[in-house]
Amino acid sequence: MTETDGTDVVADPQRPSDHVDGSGPGDGGVNQPKLGVVGYLRFFWRQLTSMRTALFLLMLLALAAIPGSLVPQRTADPNGVVQYKADHPQLFPVLDKLQVFDTYTSVWFSAIYLLLFVSLIGCIVPRTKHHWQALRTRPPKTPVRLARLAGYRKVAVEGGEATPEQAVTRAMSLLKRSGYRVERFGDSVSAERGYLRETGNLVFHAALVGVLLAVGVGGGFGYTGQRLLVEGQTFSNVLGSYDSFNPGRWFQQSDLKGYNLTLDKFVTKYEERNLDALGQALDYSATVTTRQQGQAPKTSRLGVNDPVSVGGTNVYLLGNGYAMQVTVRDGEGNVAFKDTVPFLPEDANYTSTGVIKVPDAVPDQLGMVGFFYPTASKLSTGAYTSAYPDDQNPMLTLQVYTGDLGLDDGVPQSVYTLDTSGLKQIAGRQSDAASVELKPGQTKKLPGNAGSITFDGVKRYVSLDVHHDPSQLWVGGFAVLSVLGLLTSLFVPRRRVWVKVVPRAGADQGEYDLEYAGLARGEDPNLERAVADIAQRHTSDLGVRMPQ
Repeated sequence: MTETDGTDVVADPQRPSDHVDGSGPGDGGVNQPKLGVVGYLRFFWRQLTSMRTALFLLMLLALAAIPGSLVPQRTADPNGVVQYKADHPQLFPVLDKLQVFDTYTSVWFSAIYLLLFVSLIGCIVPRTKHHWQALRTRPPKTPVRLARLAGYRKVAVEGGEATPEQAVTRAMSLLKRSGYRVERFGDSVSAERGYLRETGNLVFHAALVGVLLAVGVGGGFGYTGQRLLVEGQTFSNVLGSYDSFNPGRWFQQSDLKGYNLTLDKFVTKYEERNLDALGQALDYSATVTTRQQGQAPKTSRLGVNDPVSVGGTNVYLLGNGYAMQVTVRDGEGNVAFKDTVPFLPEDANYTSTGVIKVPDAVPDQLGMVGFFYPTASKLSTGAYTSAYPDDQNPMLTLQVYTGDLGLDDGVPQSVYTLDTSGLKQIAGRQSDAASVELKPGQTKKLPGNAGSITFDGVKRYVSLDVHHDPSQLWVGGFAVLSVLGLLTSLFVPRRRVWVKVVPRAGADQGEYDLEYAGLARGEDPNLERAVADIAQRHTSDLGVRMPQ
């Protein structure tokens, strides 16, 4: 059956005959208003400053920081970046293009950081204004029907127990003592509390902004530097003493406070009882002596996650290894090189590699690629390996090259690599002579009357990270403030309570009812108990018996 206009009332009996669904002939559809440029800007601003967006950006910032902990960073471990490039030659260019080795200064991390900063400020400012207005607003009037609210209680007061005026006055006094803001409306009292909840919420978000500001601004005045230090060597806190140095944007050389740090001894404890973990490092510790002008020398322990604080900096222990003490004489018998050369560990047993460059040797410059085995053990193939990380049977093997090392070309070279192109190997796999094998204290002549080398001994070295961050105290203070604000916002309930005097119809003047009720602003599982407690205390104060 259909209406005269064609509406099928059998298929859709609830559909009015004048309904327009946009499918009829000549219908132009629904015309929505255009937002325009200002409208779109307002829309995107509201989306950016919403609490949901701020939480999403905070989570995204935490995820974006993960690559910084998975790969070495140029600002903290430049040597690690070089080693990563050597170990992953194909993957390194891709990650470098994505700025993974500069995670915390990358474009994408900075974008998330700035968006979170703007989002938090855009969220805090209007909420602070609204909260300030709410603090100055009177509590709302007492509802007419309290029976509809949570925790409702009704207590009958007989003549002579307390007058209505006394009941209202004492209710106001009781609620004030309980921390409520109180307002009287005739024969009733309206009270509310819990504004500290929103205050804590705002403090929490403001503290997050403080952390972002402290990290962003304070980092510009800080610096980080790395230094490899061999036992017995001394490091001075000046620019020239650093192996690598990464200053903040507003760093000045005068920010470096003068002090010296000497590495006295480095000790590693290894697992010796558990055969399944034999040789695994249990603890690293270094004994260092620091000296500042006008102060007595101070000896301290430097350990993993246990930095030494000196001259406004924190000195961290990043790594360690073995350094070779060698003396090289050239073909004329003169000492051409005498120094301690650090070797880089290659495995858990500290099989290490290093390079010795002797540009002052005559008649030809010497270059050596060395392999150090702390506890040398010979394999069935004839090759050596290290069976234990401690130096119980140390051995140094060297592949020796002669020729122009290219040190006079003005192009900087890494001290850990040797470009063998254009060099002639006189000892090693690609020559007639075998690699030079040395025990501590031994001296071996080099083939072709190129000279000799003496293995004087082995020392330990440490890799230090010197970190100066003036924002640490600020970040710590804001972090504590954010935790306190968060706890306040979670555990302070927001509620309203009313006490009302209701005269009985047809009863004497001294007979009336007391009504109690409450209303929660958010989750408040203890609201009914709080209303019952107020009723109990109020009636007890008036001398009125509560009904059982």
